[in-house]
Amino acid sequence: MAHFLKCTSPLALGALAMTGLALLSHPARAQENRAFLETVRKHTTLTTTVPDNGDQNPYAIVVAPVSIGKIQKDDVLIDNFNDLSNLQGLGTTIVDYNPTTKQTVLFASVPRHLPACPGGVGLTTAMTMLKSGWVIVGSTPSNDGTTRTKGDGCLLVISPTGELAATWTGPEINSPWGNIATVDNGATASLFISMSGFDVPAPDVHDPATGLSVTIPKATVLRLDLTIADGKPPVIAKRTVVASGFGQRADKDVFLIGPTGLAMGANDTLYVSDALANRIVAIPEATTRTTSAGTGTEVTRDGQISRPLAMVMAPNGHLLVCNSKNGKVVEIDPVAGKQIGAQWIDTDQAQSPPGSGDLFGIALTPDGKGFYYVEDDMNTVVEAR
Repeated sequence: MAHFLKCTSPLALGALAMTGLALLSHPARAQENRAFLETVRKHTTLTTTVPDNGDQNPYAIVVAPVSIGKIQKDDVLIDNFNDLSNLQGLGTTIVDYNPTTKQTVLFASVPRHLPACPGGVGLTTAMTMLKSGWVIVGSTPSNDGTTRTKGDGCLLVISPTGELAATWTGPEINSPWGNIATVDNGATASLFISMSGFDVPAPDVHDPATGLSVTIPKATVLRLDLTIADGKPPVIAKRTVVASGFGQRADKDVFLIGPTGLAMGANDTLYVSDALANRIVAIPEATTRTTSAGTGTEVTRDGQISRPLAMVMAPNGHLLVCNSKNGKVVEIDPVAGKQIGAQWIDTDQAQSPPGSGDLFGIALTPDGKGFYYVEDDMNTVVEAR
């Protein structure tokens, strides 16, 4: 059972009581300011994410915006990072779950050894589907399941029928890692993708001061401005690094740690989960800026956050952030810079703390009343509402 944990100090109780009275006298405002997680009470396992080839470790989760090709509007697309042997960076498949029929089918399978993608294919949390029907997914490949053999990777463009149509590479693209924040205008679109692989060594290269794998402050957020002609794959019109200098490092258990969650908010602000610094930051003028904002402006850190991963914007303007080091999702008011509360959605006792290392992708349900998430320990998709 999930639990909502309010982040309220004793000193704030009086103020909270006054606020509650004020909200009761303004019902519309009370609804607007209600914590999203307080409305989420039921968690239902929907499907396994393992296709016939045995791929494991579901990462990205995306809700289809249109019906086209093999895909029906509101279908849930999930990709896999691991192969049959549970080696990281070798997963090649995307599955499609239809909430109406409750059927799960293989949507796409990309060749493992793809010459156009440096290092091959290992599908990550970086995935989106455009209104035009094209699916873009990131690859951070390995040959042995560790960063020792990591390639630079690429971004793959897949048609609505599941066929590989294009491969994007270049000096700005190295280990596309975090969930893609998308601004889609139909004929044009902007994608924001974190890159977390620049000069990352093998996991056994340690920092003498910490004893941990060495941290490299070179992770970036790349904006790709696309043009999309009718019936043709999207084309990159412009590449801009909008944020840089984030920490990234190899990890023997989770392969790679770097900025993962990206979500567009109001006033052209992009929010980024900076995993190694255990914080959320804001990047202003995200769609128009021509230079890097560095690591941006800190919104909140620590507290209920515990190595933040994927992130999504809720209808009330709050961020929902998955934790890596426990099974919680944390709700954050990014404007106020406050953590509203947390819900422990994965309580698997096989990990310590429960649910640690299980949560990756997250996406809102189409009605905005709940969210989908993956439990990678069970290779399943769960609906929370």
